[in-house]
Amino acid sequence: MDTGEPAGALVAAAGGDKRAALLRQITEEGGFAFAASAEKAAAGDLRAAEAAREMAWEQLHSGPWREVEPAWRDAYALACLHVASIRAGDDRRAALRALDMGLIMGGDLLRAELEAAIARVPAYRNGDGNGDTGIDAERWMEGLSRNTDLADVFKVLPVKSLSCKQIERRTCISLEAFIHDYFLRESPVILSGCIDHWPARTKWKDIKYLERIAGDRTVPAEVGKNYVCNEWRQDLITFSQFLERMWSPDCSANLTYLAQHPLFDQIKELREDIVVPDYCYAGGGELQALNAWFGPDGTVTPLHHDPHHNLFAQVLGRKYIRLYNASISEDLYPHMETMLSNMSQVDLDNIDVKEFPRTEGLEFMDCILEEGDLLYIPPKWWHYHSVAAFHKYLLVDSQPLSLFSNPGKAHLVPDKHKIMGTAHSEEIGLGILLACIVKMSKS
Repeated sequence: MDTGEPAGALVAAAGGDKRAALLRQITEEGGFAFAASAEKAAAGDLRAAEAAREMAWEQLHSGPWREVEPAWRDAYALACLHVASIRAGDDRRAALRALDMGLIMGGDLLRAELEAAIARVPAYRNGDGNGDTGIDAERWMEGLSRNTDLADVFKVLPVKSLSCKQIERRTCISLEAFIHDYFLRESPVILSGCIDHWPARTKWKDIKYLERIAGDRTVPAEVGKNYVCNEWRQDLITFSQFLERMWSPDCSANLTYLAQHPLFDQIKELREDIVVPDYCYAGGGELQALNAWFGPDGTVTPLHHDPHHNLFAQVLGRKYIRLYNASISEDLYPHMETMLSNMSQVDLDNIDVKEFPRTEGLEFMDCILEEGDLLYIPPKWWHYHSVAAFHKYLLVDSQPLSLFSNPGKAHLVPDKHKIMGTAHSEEIGLGILLACIVKMSKS
């Protein structure tokens, strides 16, 4: 029906109705001060906008994430929109950070408004000092092209690596063959040559491209050996700051990585650089998640399993992966705690045979995943990942950058279940690696 109203006016009215309904709900839940500040913020009061955002932030951290009222997540997003709207005129980076925080911590109610606001933020301009890490592009490329002897890599991999059954490798098989030979049988397989057409395969080798597209975007970085360690924390930093940490001489002592984060939902330009493989729709299934993980060379994801069919795409670099069949789960000593029940107590880098005697002789299959490979990991199969020293940088003793993906989110990012990273004390240069995990389901 034609209302006679311009489309833009109708969208604005719908957005206004959402905000009004949200403020009524927040008021009913006792958030009178937030509602009052939000109304002032809507009129351009920066102090009121910051106060509203702080009040919502406190509510988000008032207890376990799952117990936080969804309305307060939406309230936080609203406050971020107000801050960004006021700051956009004089501080582009502050406005962009506020909007990113709304995407990371906010609810879904105003997500479309957040994304539209980000699209209106002025683009990065060369020479404006934003998003530039100072990393030399030629040195970055040289680091990608230098390979380390595999004999040196074996020194940091678990014992017996590449000595048992190798994961089968196929080249560009049909969807029907994948379903019949592997998906229905829940059998791992490496699929080669299937993502050579991805723009990311070439674009992400250009550090300046990554800086231009994502340099000023705020991301939740993990810092510390692993999630259960006392020294573990999260830092909210820009992507450029994250890249700088990868080049820091003390990276191994202050291990920083981006884990289990829906980066492609947050930064749409990076999402355009990848193409979801047809294999993800096997058996009438659908895409469940598409996440990214960035971390330095030497990072290890300890032995764990996931409930879904996973497809792991290696865009750049190499990665060692070991798999154990789901049928031998009890021999891998899963944690008894509910939150860690999908993780093994066994440290494959240093197996305690007295405490875990059944693990030492277990059969496994493993591989070195090469650039352009896809790895299918069936549900409940245990897997261990290691970004070993496959790349070395001439004359530079810094940690390489790697990217890989895992389901779940962190403490600042809701519903964190697992993220473990350990660093070997190697003097490595630059290496880049990306993996996207795609969860699939049978029809």
